[in-house]
Amino acid sequence: MMTIDFSHPINPENLHPETDFDIKVIQFLKEWYSEKPRVKVQTSGSTGKPKIFEIEKSRMLHSAKNTCDYLGLKKGDTALLCLPVEYISGKMMVVRAILQQLKLSTVTPSNEPLKGIKEKYTFCAMTPLQVENSISQLPFIEKLIIGGAAVAERLKKKIKGNPTQIFETYGMSETLSHIALKKLNPKEEEYFQLFNHIKISTDARNCLRIEAPDLHPEIIQTNDVVELKNHREFKFLGRTDHIINSGGAKIFPEVLESMAKKEISNEIVFIGLPDEKYGQKLVAVVEGNKSENTEQHILNLPYEKSFHKPKEVIFVQNIPRTANGKVNRLQLQTQLEKIHHNFTPIKKD
Repeated sequence: MMTIDFSHPINPENLHPETDFDIKVIQFLKEWYSEKPRVKVQTSGSTGKPKIFEIEKSRMLHSAKNTCDYLGLKKGDTALLCLPVEYISGKMMVVRAILQQLKLSTVTPSNEPLKGIKEKYTFCAMTPLQVENSISQLPFIEKLIIGGAAVAERLKKKIKGNPTQIFETYGMSETLSHIALKKLNPKEEEYFQLFNHIKISTDARNCLRIEAPDLHPEIIQTNDVVELKNHREFKFLGRTDHIINSGGAKIFPEVLESMAKKEISNEIVFIGLPDEKYGQKLVAVVEGNKSENTEQHILNLPYEKSFHKPKEVIFVQNIPRTANGKVNRLQLQTQLEKIHHNFTPIKKD
């Protein structure tokens, strides 16, 4: 583990890496402390082909200040970096440490980043999968933000009663990490709370529009369907490019997944497969071994609408994910479209 105390002047050349990940962190620090006004960032590829783009360091500092101010981080606090520095999530952890003069320790990103941890840290950012595998070690973290993917209901149950302050994030590469946080523990909030100096609205599709001039020079039009409570709070419902049109009925898979994960311990993803009758046929894809009990449980869930009930339940050993832990819906869709004609429906309405 490498620890960098940013309360003192740092020369990346004088740091002593212990792992390949440490070398990547130092490479980013060299890029950050160079005279170039921008750094390169890679997108996750969860909604398309991964891209590399350049962003201004000044905008990253604005983003870092938003998070540090919201969480009350101060000089000398400790932070743990366990996210890849190729992506904005990992880079922003480093920038927050630089801005707020934190003591930053590095752990090679893995599904169990807190394994073997013996010291307590003020602040950490993790993916839902990392948190899932670190429940017993969470007391070592005082303030935790979870990003990269939606937090499943079953995970929310597991973190309840933990002494850690835990927040779910909303953001994207274009907003330089998150623009809003939603508390999950000790008391769960229903709506994301927007940072200061950011304005939001919706278009005709009820998709979120973000105006954050300190972070992005243009208004960002997302494909995220939201419910606005007021000009500072919103609830995420789903993505328009994930909407399933089955027989003319529009279905938000994220809403179904949130409901199902309250009852099903396995990872579950709802997608639409090509179908002559419905246009798209709603199916539930479950990670794990085939189980008749799980099938019936899924088919008998309290769906709000009859067309929310899947026409098939498909079991796969592994649901594809991106490098930073997000479910890769595009890859899953492609895989199943190639073979879906070989599946026999379990049950139809």
